[in-house]
Amino acid sequence: MNSTSLEEKHIHEAYGVRAATDARYSFFDQGQLFRIHQLERGILASLRLHGLEPLHSRRILEVGCGTGYWLRQFIQWGARPENLTGVDLLAERVAEAMELCPPQVKIHRANAATLHFAEGTFDLVFQATLFTSIFDPDIKHQIAAEMMRVTKRDGLILWYDFRVNNPSNADVQGVRSREIQKLFPSCDITLHRVTLAPPLVRRLARYSWVTCYLLEKIPSLCTHYLGVIRKQVTPGIVSS
Repeated sequence: MNSTSLEEKHIHEAYGVRAATDARYSFFDQGQLFRIHQLERGILASLRLHGLEPLHSRRILEVGCGTGYWLRQFIQWGARPENLTGVDLLAERVAEAMELCPPQVKIHRANAATLHFAEGTFDLVFQATLFTSIFDPDIKHQIAAEMMRVTKRDGLILWYDFRVNNPSNADVQGVRSREIQKLFPSCDITLHRVTLAPPLVRRLARYSWVTCYLLEKIPSLCTHYLGVIRKQVTPGIVSS
């Protein structure tokens, strides 16, 4: 069995049976609601800062789209359904995404290490907690290369992922800034630490969102990177 097949097997075993009804990810949970609100604000601010506003004419790809939550969010933010594409490895998630998203959204079951799109197809390529689930470094590099290939020269990749390991979940391995730079060489990369540590936000948000806001200002308490990756002639990385 080759490395791609082994990695696919790992993804299926780790995530194929995970319950979609996990209460930790319900919007009725104040911690989850706080996390998503903060992340949406950060994503919108990044898109606006880097000139992708408005979204109605932008072609957008999400790799590891799951059930299509973020694809539906992009529609709420002004993207046109026919300009949206999602790919995911798990057939059951693809089926659910096709059911939940408007029919004009294109959803494909595919391995992101081999994207069947022409070079420079998309204005925006988005990934949220995909790389943290991949253990094989070669597969990570293949996916990153494919993401860069299908992004327009003046487009961008939007990155949201764990920067630290999850001690309660061995299937989550954080991706540090140095590794992100290696995955996307010759790129301009801006990373911000976001998302208050889930155990903290789950305990505190039910009592005080203000406390969560304040604690999220402390970089060491944030578990994820929200980043913008652009093709540039002067590569570098900015992290906060």
